[in-house]
Amino acid sequence: MDEQAARIPVAEYRIEDLARHSGATVRTIRAYQARGLLPKPERRGRSNVYGDAHLTRLRQIADLLERGYTLASIKELLEAWDAGRGLGGVLGLVAEVHGPWTDEEADRITRAELAATFGGTPDEEAVEEALELGVLERVPGRDDEFLVPSPQELAVAAELYAAGVPLSAISGHLRELRGQVEHIAHRFLEFTTEHVFARYLEHRPPTDADASEAAALVRRLRPLAQQTVDAELARAMRTSAARHLQHHLSSEGPGVTDDGSRQVALPAATIRSVHRLVGQQNAAAFITAAVERELQARTLDTLASTRPNCGEVDQTP
Repeated sequence: MDEQAARIPVAEYRIEDLARHSGATVRTIRAYQARGLLPKPERRGRSNVYGDAHLTRLRQIADLLERGYTLASIKELLEAWDAGRGLGGVLGLVAEVHGPWTDEEADRITRAELAATFGGTPDEEAVEEALELGVLERVPGRDDEFLVPSPQELAVAAELYAAGVPLSAISGHLRELRGQVEHIAHRFLEFTTEHVFARYLEHRPPTDADASEAAALVRRLRPLAQQTVDAELARAMRTSAARHLQHHLSSEGPGVTDDGSRQVALPAATIRSVHRLVGQQNAAAFITAAVERELQARTLDTLASTRPNCGEVDQTP
C-alpha cells in the first residue's frame, strides 16, 4: 500500500497555475501569503511550487469570504486548524448556519409568465423593484427568465394584486414587513445565543467538538423560529381580524372612523334581534364572539378541505 501511494504523482502548481485552478488572482495569492492565510510554497531553485493543500486552502478562504466572514476571522479559524484544533466542525457549523432555513425550493419564471401573472402587461419598473427586494433574481445569460427564491412570496403578491392591491403598495408593504421580521430574527438569535449557544462560543474559534455539537443544535432549533412566528401570527390575526370586523360592522351605522377607514352597518333588523337576544349593553361582545366563531369554523373547513388524500375511510363497524 505504501509503495502504491508513493507512485501516485503529487499535484504541483506554479503560482499562475494555482490562480487558474482556484479562481483567485496571482496578486490575491501573494496577499494571502503576506497575511499568513496561505502556507509558504516549497522553494525549488528559483521557483516556488504549490500543492493541493494550497488549492484547498484557497477554496476554503473563498467559501468563507462568500459567506460574509472577514479575513481577520478567517485567519483565526485557519490558525486554530494549523494548531491542531481542527476545522471540520467549524466549517460544518458555518455550512449549517448558511444552509436553507426553509423546505421551500426556488423556481424559475419567464418574463411572459410574469407579465401574465400580473395583469398581462409588462411592468419594467415593478420588475426592477422585485429584483431590488430579492423577490426575483437574474439568471446569468438569460434576459427572458428569472429565478424565484420563494415561489410562495411571489404567489402571495400575485393574489394581492388579483384582489386589487397595486404593485407599489405590495412592495411597500414587503419593505415594512421585512424590517419587522428581521428584528424578530435578530431577537430570536440573541435569545438562543444567550441561553443555548454561549457555552459553545467561549473559545475563538470554538473547538472542533463544540462546533460540531452546536451545528447539531442549529439543525434541531432551526424550525422553532418559524413555528413560533406562525403560531403567534395566527393568534394575532384571529384576535385582530375579529376586532377589526367588529369595528367595521359597528351598530352605530356607516361612517368614517378615526383611522380614515369606512364602517359598514349591520342591517337594522339584525341589530334589533341581537338587542332582544342579549341586550344592548352586550351587543358588541356578542358580535365579536360570533365573528370569532365564524372565523374558527372557516379555518377548520379550510384545513379539512386541504388534508392529504389518504383514500376512502372504512366506516364498517
